[in-house]
Amino acid sequence: MEAVSAWGNTPLATVDPEIHDLIEKEKRRQCRGIELIASENFTSFAVIEALGSALTNKYSEGMPGNRYYGGNEFIDEIENLCRSRALQAFHLDPSRWGVNVQPYSGSPANFAAYTAVLQPHDRIMGLDLPSGGHLTHGYYTSGGKKISATSIYFESLPYKVNSATGLIDYEKLEEKALDFRPKLIICGGSAYPRDWDYARFRQVADKCGALLLCDMAHISGLVAAQEANDPFEYCDIVTTTTHKSLRGPRAGMIFYRKGPKPPKKGQAENAVYDFEDKINFAVFPSLQGGPHNHQIGALAVALKQAMSPGFKAYAKQVKANAAALGSYLMNKGYNLVTGGTENHLVLWDLRPLGLTGNKVEKLCDLCNITVNKNAVFGDSSALAPGGVRIGAPAMTSRGLVEKDFEQIGEFLHRAVTLTLEIQKEHGKLLKDFNKGLVKNKAIEDLKVDVEKFSGSFDMPGFLVSELKYKD
Repeated sequence: MEAVSAWGNTPLATVDPEIHDLIEKEKRRQCRGIELIASENFTSFAVIEALGSALTNKYSEGMPGNRYYGGNEFIDEIENLCRSRALQAFHLDPSRWGVNVQPYSGSPANFAAYTAVLQPHDRIMGLDLPSGGHLTHGYYTSGGKKISATSIYFESLPYKVNSATGLIDYEKLEEKALDFRPKLIICGGSAYPRDWDYARFRQVADKCGALLLCDMAHISGLVAAQEANDPFEYCDIVTTTTHKSLRGPRAGMIFYRKGPKPPKKGQAENAVYDFEDKINFAVFPSLQGGPHNHQIGALAVALKQAMSPGFKAYAKQVKANAAALGSYLMNKGYNLVTGGTENHLVLWDLRPLGLTGNKVEKLCDLCNITVNKNAVFGDSSALAPGGVRIGAPAMTSRGLVEKDFEQIGEFLHRAVTLTLEIQKEHGKLLKDFNKGLVKNKAIEDLKVDVEKFSGSFDMPGFLVSELKYKD
């Protein structure tokens, strides 16, 4: 048998130089590019260290103190610490709120929450995907094709934004909810640049007898820093990922109310919330097996960092940077959905230019600017939608401020101008458009400028001086 030292303690570069080399190339891409995907961030070295720790070796099915395996005394301490920090980070009273930190990511967290409080074919309402919602909120196409498991297992009726303003139409939401009578209303989205009126959602939920769930995945860092409206004041359940504006590892959390319910007409005296056991059971054994303990340990680290004064300043800067970028683009005459932003992202409507988001995304990729094509209200195609989504969290983590995001706005202006020129010369069909991307000097010039700009900023998570590929 091979010696332990040979297979178990040899570094990655020796064991698998191919994977090591690809990781080094990805590090260079992150360091030399402009990362503008709103759902991405750069986490800390401390979080990465916990992610790559021996915690990945341990199985721990069940909850702390009630595991199906032995040897979990330290794993229990880590998970309990993570749960305690989660409540602290979001300013929650542990007698009124609980949290499960075992979901593998945001989509599993959402489906576990639904499984806990709904029966198959119960009715739900979430923000429509082209209005800025998320797949897991019950999306299906205009042709009736059910895209998300949420729409497969539950009866979904989306609410939408106002076509003129891009803002959630709360009046129509209420009208639909009173007709549809959902058991669950979901607030939160993936491409909605404004804050949420949770009090209004609560009114609607109470009128139609629904539970209220907030998916704060995108804005959880802003909520923790008290730079966004607080969903915990009005919602029954709150779910989140942990790797977006919270700047942690890829994981998920489900927060739930516990303890006595407030008095309400028609409600039994001394009624209490019963979410805790249902949610814990939905996570395990209903949907998952053993928790990913390396993720939970890394999340505990990120939550500690999120309680620091520096993180509060970071969240404020994220909003300021998104606003600065939005203002720069609008001053250039471009159209942003809702006319700006109140959070970490802007949604750029390219339809007035006659462009699609996939073309702009493709050209930006060639210049080391990373954005993502995104549907805007009225779109019917997910592959060639009319917009791009641009987020501030990742580059703010590298220390950029407003003036730097104005420079990013200028890079984006150059990219869109190039996209228009190539489309005009080569045609609108993607196969024709792609021909204009090959050996294009203007694209190469923009890439050089982008890499020079991005390479001048610090990089969290790893040392630039130790990169294999520096140029």
